[in-house]
Amino acid sequence: MLPITDVAKKLELSGDDLLLYGPLAKLSWSTVNRLRSKGPRGKLVLVSAMTPTKYGEGKTTSSIGLIQGLLRKGVRAMAALREPSLGPVFGAKGGGTGGGKAALEPSARINLHCTGDLHAITSANNLLAALVDNSINFDQKRFKQVTWKRCIDMNDRFLRNTVIGLGGTANGVPREDGFDITAASQVMATLCLSDGVKDLKARLARLIVGVDKDNKPITAGDLNATGAMAALLGDALLPNLAQTTEGAPALVHGGPFANIAHGCNSVMATKSALALADVVVTEAGFAFDLGGEKFLDLKCRMSGLWPHAVVLVLTARALRAHGGDQPGLDSIEKGFANVRRHLASIKGFGLPPILALNVFASDTEEELALVEKLAKAEGVQIARNDGFVKGGAGSEAIAEVVLAQLKAEAPKPKFTYELDAPFADKVRAIATKVYGAKDVEITAEAKKDLERAAAWGFGNWPVCMAKTHLSLSDDPAKPGAPEGFTVTVRQVRASAGAGFLLALTGEILTMPGLPKMPAAYGLDLTEAGEVTGVH
Repeated sequence: MLPITDVAKKLELSGDDLLLYGPLAKLSWSTVNRLRSKGPRGKLVLVSAMTPTKYGEGKTTSSIGLIQGLLRKGVRAMAALREPSLGPVFGAKGGGTGGGKAALEPSARINLHCTGDLHAITSANNLLAALVDNSINFDQKRFKQVTWKRCIDMNDRFLRNTVIGLGGTANGVPREDGFDITAASQVMATLCLSDGVKDLKARLARLIVGVDKDNKPITAGDLNATGAMAALLGDALLPNLAQTTEGAPALVHGGPFANIAHGCNSVMATKSALALADVVVTEAGFAFDLGGEKFLDLKCRMSGLWPHAVVLVLTARALRAHGGDQPGLDSIEKGFANVRRHLASIKGFGLPPILALNVFASDTEEELALVEKLAKAEGVQIARNDGFVKGGAGSEAIAEVVLAQLKAEAPKPKFTYELDAPFADKVRAIATKVYGAKDVEITAEAKKDLERAAAWGFGNWPVCMAKTHLSLSDDPAKPGAPEGFTVTVRQVRASAGAGFLLALTGEILTMPGLPKMPAAYGLDLTEAGEVTGVH
């Protein structure tokens, strides 16, 4: 690795622009404020993917490889990526820093603690929970209902539902409670969509923690929690500077899950990167139906950002999995229906899609050629990406295609729905245009949630869909491009800090569990202090 100050020099930043965290750094407040006033100089490229499978498609690896390929083309480029959560790191998915010769460094440190941002978010969330219960302790009549949950950055299914305050009045008022994973915390979504301290405080103040006896919302501002929460989040609001395996600069900041929250890195990091580089590559979590749609309909709508192009990552083995997972080429051809659905969604936003065919050692030339043939039949440009094995040299082909597209006129923003549309119409627009659904159903419980949100003045907020990442539908058992299905919204929550209504579908959980053989079993620490086994 290069010293992080040398990485900063590539962006014309000095040591005075950084707050050093060992091999990582944060941009200082003076630097971030200068960049925000400076405005964008670069063009934004969004990297998304086809519906994921158990094999892994390598979206982050492809994003990092693309940056390294662009740098080899002489372009001043950098990445703006999300921070990993400890839940997947210790669970089934593993780390979130790419892999091979297209990874973020220092990989183990970024995966485990980075600069402590997720710890700060957890602390701010739980401080608010403590203030809620403290308020109840001294004024038991204030709250009719508590809606605020605690959080922890870990997959722990036994914390989904808890009972607190046991042991008599000295220990508080007993009630049911529960935990979300930090990536699903409203504080995470709030921080990632904030654009500066003033905006952060305004968003924190409107976080809803419960309901009073008059059925009106009680907020963090009502509990005088805003200042202390902002103080805890002061450093966490600053983007983190890291590097790739080839020394390319990357801002790594924020990590909301896309199947639960909006799945994008922070507005602060993206805007800072656009002020520093000519091309910025960012990604959104899971497939385009989740992270991609939310990046455009939520993050871009709120921040004024808009990409010049969308790169959709696909693999031959993922296509086979979506097409029946049988030997031969038929499964790959059938599985391409999933990609067609995502391509149609991207075009629906008025954006030009580019396909990045991520190459694996097990792929045959016959399989790769078939994927390229299918892409060309759709009139979409495709290039192979071999960044995992070859680094930037293996990503030059996709970099060339992206650069050619960036010469075209910038696309104008085009959203899935209008903000003044009814909630049901917004959900229906997402479900039919992006997922390919026949219709939507809103349960009686969800309708009650909506009535309350409308009474509180949140009826025109945009919608964030909480949906399985394993299918275009709300049923994880339906791969490929399912048809004729109905998306059922079973519950609606007001994510007041983020400024959107969260529509929960299917069996989506805000606190995941560990698998039978968690990745945690493979981690260790050597006598030299090196962490091993983070993948």
